[in-house]
Amino acid sequence: MRYHALATDYDGTLAASGRVSDRAVAALEKLRSSGRRAVLVTGRQLGDLSSVFSRVDVFDCVVAENGGVLYWPASRETSLQAAPAPAPFADALRARGITHDLGQVIVSSWHPHETAILQVIRELGLELQIVFNGDAVMVLPPGVNKAAGLETALRRLGLSRHEVVAIGNDANDHGMLQLAECGVAVASAVASLRARAAFTTDGGAGEGVVELIEELVRDDLRARSTAVAHDSLLLGRSPGGDEVTIPAYGDNILVAGTSGAGKSTFATGFLERLIEKGYQVCIIDPEGDYSTLEDIVTLGSRVRAPHIAEILDVLSEPATNLVVNLLGIALADRPAFFAELVPRLQSMRARTGRPHWIVIDEAHHLWPASWGLVPSTVPQGLGETVLVTLHPAELARPLVAMIDIAVAVGPRAAETLAAVAAGRERSAPPMPATRLRRGEVVAWFLGREEDPVLLETVPARSARLRHLRKYAEGNLGPHAFVFRGPDGRLRLRAQNLIAFTEIGDGVDDETWLYHLHGGHYSRWIRHVVKDQDLASEIAGMEQAGDLSAAESRRLVRDAIERRYTLPG
Repeated sequence: MRYHALATDYDGTLAASGRVSDRAVAALEKLRSSGRRAVLVTGRQLGDLSSVFSRVDVFDCVVAENGGVLYWPASRETSLQAAPAPAPFADALRARGITHDLGQVIVSSWHPHETAILQVIRELGLELQIVFNGDAVMVLPPGVNKAAGLETALRRLGLSRHEVVAIGNDANDHGMLQLAECGVAVASAVASLRARAAFTTDGGAGEGVVELIEELVRDDLRARSTAVAHDSLLLGRSPGGDEVTIPAYGDNILVAGTSGAGKSTFATGFLERLIEKGYQVCIIDPEGDYSTLEDIVTLGSRVRAPHIAEILDVLSEPATNLVVNLLGIALADRPAFFAELVPRLQSMRARTGRPHWIVIDEAHHLWPASWGLVPSTVPQGLGETVLVTLHPAELARPLVAMIDIAVAVGPRAAETLAAVAAGRERSAPPMPATRLRRGEVVAWFLGREEDPVLLETVPARSARLRHLRKYAEGNLGPHAFVFRGPDGRLRLRAQNLIAFTEIGDGVDDETWLYHLHGGHYSRWIRHVVKDQDLASEIAGMEQAGDLSAAESRRLVRDAIERRYTLPG
């Protein structure tokens, strides 16, 4: 299901002349039966609404008073989104004979009183806003509007704006339609709202909502896909500088290539662009590579395995993005853990549409082709998933068949795409007639009758460095730094940057300075850690020549800690 909720205005949208038809109520019941949520968003006060509409029970939530009050029919719970207007304001309106009605948050009046009301606001020095809805004049605290009220209701429903269709008819519906993934206007809506809407219904008040619900239930608005301006996602730029984008929904991406070629750079940039647009991401991170992304929650570490219940709990908040760090799970046990997690994530997606994108790093370890349980654990469809792998040939073949876009990085891009082609039982594609430079990838759109294209990647804006946690805390194995000293009598292996700083603090001055003056530290960081900026900074210390052992140790440690936040 693409759209999980409908938000509708009342007067002039759901209701005609203040009344809701039996046909519209039946359509709303049908919407709820399809598993979708319904939210009524109105400028009316609750008491006024109940006097003209007795079936608020067909809604999960009523956002009343233009966003100022939320009412939950099932529990009969009411919550205010702001404090009511101060008493002196109402007193001043009465003193001037201005007809008005006090709600729990809103103060309602009618044209032509807006000028006099604005004068009162100025005289009293109040921070209030005036909103118009036809002839109605609504006075509200700043920040209170239909969009803000709807967003609060969606959060409680476990949904984000990307799962919502909103429909309205008047000026105060602009924000609501802009918030929703798909904004719709009824035929009788004001011209400015129809101009902003993704599309306009054939029917007017009441009938337009019925028409929209029928389309939602029938095909989830698939027939309207070209009209709905979904957020497009930047994949890269062509050699001529043109942006190459994909829809935010419907594609699965494979990012593959040799180690150090730029897979993480590409994936991180793509993730940042998803997060910027408000999509929820869940990153399955076997090596702890993504734990330092900004504004993202991490569960699990090298000493603590994540739990599925807590993963789902964190993802229940639509605005929270998550890294699931698998370092605390033995390599042999990860496929089984992942096999248990995937159906739970798929079930959550069926209910809420989230997480919008799932990123699976080192996918060949989690869904290996050689694993006997692959046929029973691979889902029938992925949906908005990024698979990152060194070895596409080692990835379960059913997954390769689901890939829509293959992105190859590094000097062996041709071999990478050939492996993808073999997994789909088709011929290897012709490659662009140029050697890939750093920052370039080859993208193959598998559903199109087109050759792969060369793209320039868009750098990630975050300061996260490639494989940061692996280098800070992991085990670099044969690539560890070895403190040997001038005569080779030592063999102290630093398996990561934490161990490097700790051992460096403990070795004798002669050993420390031997490696410093030999340029060994910067060489290791440049070629193994692949942090060019850090390597250059430490190279400057190595070349200074006049630094003492104590001072150079401090400077090296400080440089590493600024980038890798090592424990004290």
